[in-house]
Amino acid sequence: MKLKSTLIAMAATSLLNAQSVMTPEKLWTLNKFSVAAVAPDQNALFYQVGTVDLKTEKTKKKNYYFDLKNNQSQLFDLGKKSIIQWDKNGIYALENDKIFISKDGGVSWTEFYTIGNVDNIVISPDGKKIAFSKSVLVENILGKDKYKDLPKTTAQIYTDLNNRHWDAWNTGEYNHVFVVSVEQSIDQALDLLEGQPFDCPQKPHGGSEDFIWSPDAGQILYVTKKKSGAAYAQSTNTDIYAYDLNTKTTINLSEGMMGYDVNPKFSPDGKSLLWQSMARDGFEADKNDIIFMDWKSKAKKNVTKNWDETANGETFWSQDSKLIYFNAAFRGTQQLFSVNPKNNAVQLITNGTFDVTGIVAQQNKNLWITRTDINHSADLFLVSLKDGSMVQTTDVNKENYAQITPGKSELKMVKTSDGKEMGVWFHYPPNFDPNKKYPTLVYCQGGPQSALSQFFSTRWNFALMAANDYIVVAPNRRGMPGWGTEWNEAISKDWGGQPIRDYLSATDYAKTLPYVDAERMAAVGASYGGYSVFMLAGVHQNRFKTFIAHDGLFDMKSWYGTTEELWFANWDLGGNYWQKPTPKSYEEFNPSNFVAQWNKPIMIIQGGIDFRVPYEQGQEAFQAAKLRGLKSKFLYFPNENHWVLHPQNGLVWQREFFQWLKETL
Repeated sequence: MKLKSTLIAMAATSLLNAQSVMTPEKLWTLNKFSVAAVAPDQNALFYQVGTVDLKTEKTKKKNYYFDLKNNQSQLFDLGKKSIIQWDKNGIYALENDKIFISKDGGVSWTEFYTIGNVDNIVISPDGKKIAFSKSVLVENILGKDKYKDLPKTTAQIYTDLNNRHWDAWNTGEYNHVFVVSVEQSIDQALDLLEGQPFDCPQKPHGGSEDFIWSPDAGQILYVTKKKSGAAYAQSTNTDIYAYDLNTKTTINLSEGMMGYDVNPKFSPDGKSLLWQSMARDGFEADKNDIIFMDWKSKAKKNVTKNWDETANGETFWSQDSKLIYFNAAFRGTQQLFSVNPKNNAVQLITNGTFDVTGIVAQQNKNLWITRTDINHSADLFLVSLKDGSMVQTTDVNKENYAQITPGKSELKMVKTSDGKEMGVWFHYPPNFDPNKKYPTLVYCQGGPQSALSQFFSTRWNFALMAANDYIVVAPNRRGMPGWGTEWNEAISKDWGGQPIRDYLSATDYAKTLPYVDAERMAAVGASYGGYSVFMLAGVHQNRFKTFIAHDGLFDMKSWYGTTEELWFANWDLGGNYWQKPTPKSYEEFNPSNFVAQWNKPIMIIQGGIDFRVPYEQGQEAFQAAKLRGLKSKFLYFPNENHWVLHPQNGLVWQREFFQWLKETL
């Protein structure tokens, strides 16, 4: 019996060693799951599986039909069509500039409407009207638009702020919502924003979720911020407007609500409306609440007001219109919750070492959701609403994962310098040996109020870092949602204070663990995480051996003068640098003021079209490091914004990342 056990153990070890670990190339070529459309009765859906071709950087997609009642999926040939929506009238799909409709589940198609080159198509519930968005020239900002006789000029002429946003310059064009009857030609479409300098969908990331039809198809609800120039750059006050197609009048449903109001959704019975709302203008990471409105009376209430977390994920109505499901940050993960609009009772449905990333459909007492963890990209799961148990229903990377040995994650509670308990993720290498000492990466999250959870990323991928034989320490420092609203808000105006001490607390705790090599620790991160790296480089007192900062804020004064969303800077830094008294952010919490204490190698990464943290921040930091005589490297991507979106750039990012660690750690 003992011999048999030994042989089984040897065979298992041999199989494990035969498996490989995650690599950048494997990471970028994993299949990516996404839902294309759900049947109106929620008994079926279409989903896509996309795979990146690293040579062309293009994504090849396959379409699947999934029978949710029988839990069966099959490859489905849509030709060159892409599905727009699926409702009681049929399945709508786009091919070139034409909309087609299928009333037999996609077997046959009939031409529905010639739409032309537009975006975000949404067909009305009665099938008689189409809403869509497209870019409209509102202001003559380009020299060639202002001076028609000078078509070759490259001049751009600005007299106000919001002259650039995220990764694009304002060229005078704005996203507008249009409505057209299927009996009219496209040039007869009605512009709901009437040529005004406002955007819907919202830039830079808004889509079709920014406008919806009322159940009777008589109104369009749309999200916009009716501000421009400097006022736009300093405000988060988006509102939800309802345009009545019969009376041609518009009302503001969120009048007097001063923060973000977004993501309106009608209940299945058409009697109620919900949306997500933040209370304070200028605070983009304010508590996200769910607003419930009785559609007939327009009476509304905040159903998560007394819940001490933020509803920062998706929302989803139950089939009977009695409950609202949503996902939200919770203790280092993203979990599934419900709220009852009758009594405002919030209930936690799932709990575990994973993220619920989306809510797809309901089947009686079950929900279909998407889920990730650090070792697995999104797949479809069936969740029991009774006990939160899950069954995986798609496995789009089954063969790929079979060839990859995963690591494990552990959430430890660590005491902070002010006596609080902080959740810290420890991600371990595959085949982790507790008797071995590992070099360790302290990961600094961006945001600064983004959830640090079981997310799966093609850039900051914890599984990939662990696969390179590093332990990853990821602290849920002050500013993280999921640990109560007080913890979440504590970072504002205190960037270089307690949150940095939280990182040091996690680092000091990690150094006490027998499997952490206390002499080989690095601090790495992007955005606010990059800022944290720059700050730590000046105050770490030799805790770290090397640093990597991506798109980090280096000098707060110059950053305030070059970033584009000033509401963020005004709120989180405490204002501008010329006001009196000067906020601490420009003095005590300014990384550039601590360069004299920099004493370890540092690698700096920067995107050329990052207007949130412009390239000057990376250049200033690199220049300072070189003039200090430090080993340093500047990795610059001219065509990347605040993220790295091009696959080959992503591969370079990861190869340089691990090469730097190999050289300096």
